[in-house]
Amino acid sequence: MNVNERIAAVRALMAEKGIDVYYIPNEDDHLSQEYTAAYFQCKSWISGFSGEAGCVILTKDFAGLWTDGRYFTQAENELKGSCVTLMRMRQEGVPDALDFLVDNTPENGTLGFDGRVVSAGTALALSRRLRFKNAKLETSCDLIGQVWGKERPAMPTEKIFTLAKKWTGESAEERIERVRAAMKAKKADVLVLTALEDPCWLLNVRGNDIPCTPVAYAFAMVTMRKVSYYIAKEKLTDKVSEYLKKTGVTVRPYSALGSDLAKLHNKTVWVSVKELNADLYSRLAEDNSLLNETSPVLMFRAVKNAAEIRNLKNAHVKDGAAMVKFIKWVKENVSKGGMTELSAQNYLYELRAQQKDYIEPSFTTICAYQANAAMMHYSATEENYSDIKPRGVLLVDSGGTYKDGTTDITRTIALDELSETEKKYYTMVLKGHLALMRAKFLYGTAGSNLDILARGPMWQMDIDYQCGTGHGVGHVLSVHEGPHGIRWGLPRKSEGERFEPGMIVTDEPGIYLPHEIGIRIENELLVVKGTKNFYGQFLEFETVTYCPYDLDAIDVKYLTDEEIDQLNDYHAMVIEKLAGLLNEEEMEWLKKAAGKIEKK
Repeated sequence: MNVNERIAAVRALMAEKGIDVYYIPNEDDHLSQEYTAAYFQCKSWISGFSGEAGCVILTKDFAGLWTDGRYFTQAENELKGSCVTLMRMRQEGVPDALDFLVDNTPENGTLGFDGRVVSAGTALALSRRLRFKNAKLETSCDLIGQVWGKERPAMPTEKIFTLAKKWTGESAEERIERVRAAMKAKKADVLVLTALEDPCWLLNVRGNDIPCTPVAYAFAMVTMRKVSYYIAKEKLTDKVSEYLKKTGVTVRPYSALGSDLAKLHNKTVWVSVKELNADLYSRLAEDNSLLNETSPVLMFRAVKNAAEIRNLKNAHVKDGAAMVKFIKWVKENVSKGGMTELSAQNYLYELRAQQKDYIEPSFTTICAYQANAAMMHYSATEENYSDIKPRGVLLVDSGGTYKDGTTDITRTIALDELSETEKKYYTMVLKGHLALMRAKFLYGTAGSNLDILARGPMWQMDIDYQCGTGHGVGHVLSVHEGPHGIRWGLPRKSEGERFEPGMIVTDEPGIYLPHEIGIRIENELLVVKGTKNFYGQFLEFETVTYCPYDLDAIDVKYLTDEEIDQLNDYHAMVIEKLAGLLNEEEMEWLKKAAGKIEKK
């Protein structure tokens, strides 16, 4: 079936079951908002849009895809020929998706969705709003699954593996005790861990269920006496089973969490309604008390310990060496012809795979030439890629997951002499990037307070990038994690958390002109303590990404003396950090590529 036929089939089921509006989010059972296994990619299957963010809403006569500015151009291309309308989130005249759900559910009508992939918080809010229309929710219908049928991919069954204490800095037993201490402080009897990363962090295990994200589909429940780990048994090797047994962990079937929640009575259960799906929430007896707060593991993951910091820096050195080899190869070979986005990204995959303790890419590489780079999450495929010509720019956003850390780096590479306008754009992005890197700020500062530093040079040109400036990065986990981040606007809980020493955040401003060009520069930054004085504790950033910027793309007339000194100091550090992993020829190239610049 094509997209229109799939939608028609779902509408037939809606009519059969008396559902007026049907909601299809991007999430899985764990409410993962970005990367999910193929089994859960219902939004993409029903719409034809392959981007990671967004949702689809179906009524009897309307089909809409809501997604954000990172994906507008991609969605335009992928929705062509279908009956799906692109709803550009946060643009003038475009309603919020949840508002649309309520507004389009008729009096005495029914709004439906699969309660396993929608949060309890969302379901409760929708239910309250629908009461004014005497309308109801139907949360037990997986209509997409019924239409998808036997062609739907199976749930993943990849084996999980353990991470030694030398990589994590703490044993699973130590982490369990930290969690129990947090529970005791909150007087919680039970903690339910639903985010995919949380059980992995707690037990020092990793999985292969989602491409480029080393997690396993599993839940965990912690009490003062017991840790239950809900996972399909076929994912456990004998070695891992023995490890879990020695750690005191009870293995339960993946599907058993709901029935175990139903057995709880008169308990204080710590779980956020934003993190628990509506189906699992419905299993909790009313005599329990809900501690509706984010899992403590979120902050434990966000603030890296000394061993994690030491290891992630080492991962970035290896990653920087791979990137230097790659940029050198691009610069020296693009004029020979035959280079494509696909061949370039595959070569970068090979270079990373050669590094010690490499696991996998931390996300699908964005290797985008010229106009393709304007699509923030563009990816070249076997069916769709462009040739790389010796002119313009190549944007490469990539990263690796190693046993010692997770990397995320973007470099925009000049393939020949750039125009004056292209150089101006690159330099303005660099100015914003450098401004955020050198920031000093008082403890209590959140990402929304700092965003203007990176975005300011673009705003001065009446240009904006329709995404955040930075995100947290997991330790051998998801390349995108919270609770902290950097974006403009009023603080939100996910991006408004204050910075703590030990957090990692990215610094990645950009300029994206649809159908023309995209430029982005990205480093990872470590939050560290600065001066402490009468005014309080100052914090600052330490850069942990080691790779040169492209001097061929810079117009120094736009840089201040302070920025030139900062750039030269950074390049000197890059040369020092990478010296042990590059051969003589590569080092000579790096010394030129990262040579000192000055005002002309």
